[in-house]
Amino acid sequence: MRILIAEDEPRISRFVARGLTANGYSPTVVEDGIAALDYATSGEFDLLVLDVGLPRMDGFTVLRTLRSMGHDIPIVVVTARDSLDDTLHGLEGGADDYLTKPFRFEELLARIRLRARERHSEPAPESSDTLTLGDFALDLRTRIATCGSGDERTELELSSREFALAVMFLEHPNQVLSREQLLTHVWGYDYDGASNVVDVYLRYLRKKLGAERFVTVRGIGYKLVDPAA
Repeated sequence: MRILIAEDEPRISRFVARGLTANGYSPTVVEDGIAALDYATSGEFDLLVLDVGLPRMDGFTVLRTLRSMGHDIPIVVVTARDSLDDTLHGLEGGADDYLTKPFRFEELLARIRLRARERHSEPAPESSDTLTLGDFALDLRTRIATCGSGDERTELELSSREFALAVMFLEHPNQVLSREQLLTHVWGYDYDGASNVVDVYLRYLRKKLGAERFVTVRGIGYKLVDPAA
């Protein structure tokens, strides 16, 4: 899936592009509204992530122009403006979704996946609401984690950060993930690279779900495994 990112802040565009690439998408970045309009009308892209505060032509104007020209490319508007009037302005102008900064990458990814399914009229498979590895299952709708089997099966509710971290691990089972990858994906582009927040939340997950599931690979990062495998 080809995604056009219209964003003039390099730090944010790099953060989004890296995350999309890691999740199997093909991102292209443009830095102003004129370029965004030109690329979006080319027919080469499946979705547009559109910042409002673009130079040369603001995002709302790009949005209105695309819709007035009859282009139905799904558009997720991203902006630092969080007032109700701005939100309504974006949605009434033809945006398919609206996300305010700062945002976590999984929020943007979830909206992109939703719009992609709507675009291609592909119903989500029944299993898409649950991620599993061995006897560990995570319900994406309720954020309930289930561990164990039989009489020892337990249900645990995760906080939003614990949930996002668990999703990242379950989407990359048995794969070593670096602290930087986890920070970028879960805490977004405003993270402090010297922070130990990943270690703190990993301790929370180990306590709730079982320490044996999360393996530390010294000097590299962490991976989620099935202890019974």
